[in-house]
Amino acid sequence: MSTKLVAQSRTASGSAAARRMRAEGHIPAVVYGQGMSPLSVSVERRELRLALSGAAGVNTVLSLEVEGKTYPAVVKELQRHPIKRTVSHIDFLTVNMNEELTVHVPLRLEGEAKAVVAEGGLVDPAVDSIEVSCTPGNIPDEFVIDITDMQPHDVIRLADVPMPKGVTATGDPDMPVVTILITAAANAGADTEGDAEAAAEGGDAAAE
Repeated sequence: MSTKLVAQSRTASGSAAARRMRAEGHIPAVVYGQGMSPLSVSVERRELRLALSGAAGVNTVLSLEVEGKTYPAVVKELQRHPIKRTVSHIDFLTVNMNEELTVHVPLRLEGEAKAVVAEGGLVDPAVDSIEVSCTPGNIPDEFVIDITDMQPHDVIRLADVPMPKGVTATGDPDMPVVTILITAAANAGADTEGDAEAAAEGGDAAAE
């Protein structure tokens, strides 16, 4: 099910007009896609926030209404202010609900890898999202990986991540997705223990 978002056509262009628009709570945007000329529009900041507040986030399939005409669309790019990090411009891409597109889906880890922690290690997500190809209606909200049973030196690769029906990962199957980092302190501790054992063995040999 898509989420409705109303956009207003805009004719004014230039940085001054864009600043004025943002000051009034609107965000300049462009709508483009196959077989159509790009449309210059604006959306209310509050309405955009509400439209993207669901589990799918920026991958939400939108029913973008412009001057009475509705376009199925997704957010292709969000440009943000370099300091404030507020959205300053949006690119909307119209989509065909029956055709596949490529999107990045967020990755989230859950659980606690106690065996890793016991060895002084850290679970490290090598990526924060996974690129997939699917139709708009099949875009996953997120990928969740349970790290509870991970052991030191384990690696979870892209091929190990289950894909929902109709969703295909586009990256290298051997790409690391989650890895284990052993801290320098843990390595130093292991080296110290090894030196102590070697010294003890040496002492025993000398005593003999």
